[in-house]
Amino acid sequence: MKLERLQIQQFRNLQNVSLVPAAGLNVIYGVNGSGKSSLLEAIHYLGFGRSFRSARHQHVIQHDTDSFTVFCKTLDEASTKSAAIGYQRLRSGESIIKVNGEQLSRTSDLVKLLPVQIFTPISSEVIHGAPNLRRRFLDWGLFHVEQSFLALNGRYQQILAHRNALLRKGSFNSQGAFWDESLADSGEQVDKLRESYLERLLPYIYTNLSHFLPEFSFEISYHSGWDRSKSLAEVLKQNMPRDLKYGFTSQGPHKADLRVKADGIAAQEVLSRGQARMLMAALLLSQSQYLLQEKQKGCVFLLDDIGAELDAVKREAFIKELLKSSAQIFVTAVEKQHVDFVEDYKDKKMFHVEHGQVKEE
Repeated sequence: MKLERLQIQQFRNLQNVSLVPAAGLNVIYGVNGSGKSSLLEAIHYLGFGRSFRSARHQHVIQHDTDSFTVFCKTLDEASTKSAAIGYQRLRSGESIIKVNGEQLSRTSDLVKLLPVQIFTPISSEVIHGAPNLRRRFLDWGLFHVEQSFLALNGRYQQILAHRNALLRKGSFNSQGAFWDESLADSGEQVDKLRESYLERLLPYIYTNLSHFLPEFSFEISYHSGWDRSKSLAEVLKQNMPRDLKYGFTSQGPHKADLRVKADGIAAQEVLSRGQARMLMAALLLSQSQYLLQEKQKGCVFLLDDIGAELDAVKREAFIKELLKSSAQIFVTAVEKQHVDFVEDYKDKKMFHVEHGQVKEE
């Protein structure tokens, strides 16, 4: 999927921006605060329905305006089908999403149209941070390649919320047995999908890591969130006294984790921030490659501040492999020399951002 045209209105310092990006590589450069990251943030709304910089939509809307709008025309290269996608967010919190003039009721219907990946200076937090960040990484891939995952995971989360509510009340009677059975059933299915997806993804990950971080030997494994020598139903029953005491479900797929070791040691303990970023680059690239292989879909890849903690050789290798995966890349840099290797590519465009204005060179 490629963006053929992009329009952004009343979004941070971007008053009215219109550009026609290249299908391959797009370089956005300018001084800090000029609006480079805001441009990527606007595209991110099309792929996630939210910002990667702020949890409050009101902070994104320009002062003295009631909403922001992001509009794009896309082309599916596999089917040659095009689509007009519009996303508007009101200051009240309401979002209006339209595809070819038809209004959508769910953000997920928008998100599945446009696979968007984001790589920023804080992407290494996925490695160093809490397990929910690594679960989010896995679930992004599953959402785009397994049609059943969204509904199944949504059902699991709903049942989990009901069970936790009963645990907090301390009234886990015959009604609770029903929720236990339902949670175990949906949880086992979610777990199997995650495990199977990682198994298929691992060959791509290990190949990329052998190029990006050849100085380490990596071992990547999936932890289900409970002891897999027992069924989830058995674990829920066994943990009932503790769960009642604390008022929440202590084990299950909502506690799953992706565990990464480098030379036999937990990656977060041995890798530098720059190395952790390259590990994350390998993980994201692998998803892009797998999506192309399985669904013949290319990602829209957002690379914010590519010069941060990545040397020129690593930057070039990452972008080169992304382009091979049919990704459309939007990369920001403060200085042109951070991306001077782009002169080797033909399918590219350069955009200069200054005071919220974007000009193609």
